[in-house]
Amino acid sequence: MRNALVVWLVFLGIFAGCNGNESPATVFSGARLIDGNGGEPIEDAVIVVRDGIIDVVGNAGDVPVPLGATIIDLSGKTVIPGLINTHGHVGGTRGLETGHYDTDNLLRQLRLYARYGVTTVNSLGGDQAEAVTLRDAQNDAGLDRSRIFVAGDVIADTSMEVATGLVERNASLGVDFIKMRVDDNLGSIAKMPESVFTAVTRQAHENGLPVAAHLYYLADAKALVNAGVDFLVHSVRDVPMDQEFIDAMRERNICYTPTLTRELSTYVYENEPDFFSDPFFLSQVDPQVLDQLRDPDYQSAVRERSSAQTYKAGVAIASANLYALAKAGVRVAMGTDTGPPGRFQGYFEHLELEMMERAGMSPMEIIVASTSTAASCIGAPDIGSIETGKWADFVVLNEDPLDAIVNTRSISSVWIAGNEVPSPTSS
Repeated sequence: MRNALVVWLVFLGIFAGCNGNESPATVFSGARLIDGNGGEPIEDAVIVVRDGIIDVVGNAGDVPVPLGATIIDLSGKTVIPGLINTHGHVGGTRGLETGHYDTDNLLRQLRLYARYGVTTVNSLGGDQAEAVTLRDAQNDAGLDRSRIFVAGDVIADTSMEVATGLVERNASLGVDFIKMRVDDNLGSIAKMPESVFTAVTRQAHENGLPVAAHLYYLADAKALVNAGVDFLVHSVRDVPMDQEFIDAMRERNICYTPTLTRELSTYVYENEPDFFSDPFFLSQVDPQVLDQLRDPDYQSAVRERSSAQTYKAGVAIASANLYALAKAGVRVAMGTDTGPPGRFQGYFEHLELEMMERAGMSPMEIIVASTSTAASCIGAPDIGSIETGKWADFVVLNEDPLDAIVNTRSISSVWIAGNEVPSPTSS
């Protein structure tokens, strides 16, 4: 029946007024489509892609198939937009070591993210010219690795002169965000004062750049909102949020990413994590890294680290705060802080979705937070949903994530700019 319908649609395409000068089309047909905007799924959907861009999308009964199109049958599958990580770090880590920043490592990590269905990463710190070059090349119909956006150096200095100088340095690099760090590492270092982060925010905006702020405490979050920041890129983890703060976040339309897996990464290796036996994780991980993380001395050091226990306790507060913000209609965007050692790129994004679900968000709310809202929060209007005129970045799933968000792991294929992401052996 499905094959008969596809043949009939192709026949109709002959009469659909196809322009012989148009590029060849690829048609993805038959899937259940969750477009990323929060509406009802489209059953028996058709997605027409030309030159990496979605040309038209809709129900099979409404969308004519262009003559000569390549047809890809997705019957029985579910399609969602590519996941967007609004807070990652790309380029520096190999295994459990840092200091490996180069183009090859950037591409290796972007391809890893892509295989996990994370088709865009907003890299918030440590970014260098190589990443800017990759970003500038990604609006291309031949793209088959994850997109990247960059912030350059993280600004954390307490000196007004140094901090504002870094704004100009990052701006000259051509960054997409200014990232600043307002945190004392649980009292162990000096924190950027309000006068400095206010000046950094003002100078960034004068350069036409949005500001993302690392934070921990509610008091700092309130001050950052008053200073005019655009994006809070960690959870408030010390105390429950009050209504005044929630209202300010909503009224000023400020984005918030919870990065719950950042907290998880600080303590989860005190013992062997359950995900060490997950085939979805094991399919992409270096076994030597697992051996290092299983080492009894390594695990003992994690257990004895007081900060790890503090961050563990903070997960419950962060989760409750996330639920309060989502319920109030604040723009929540998925982000993980993956990239540093032990925060596994691609896999941790799926753990993050599960932690968001345990915090009380519905699967549809999580999908929207990981796609269209995430795109809006990083200023990327041409990705994030499956709509006409946007890049054809999407994930084909064997199971429906609206049944349970863990089904985002049932990846059948990943497509970026209409190109199937290659497996490790074919890349």
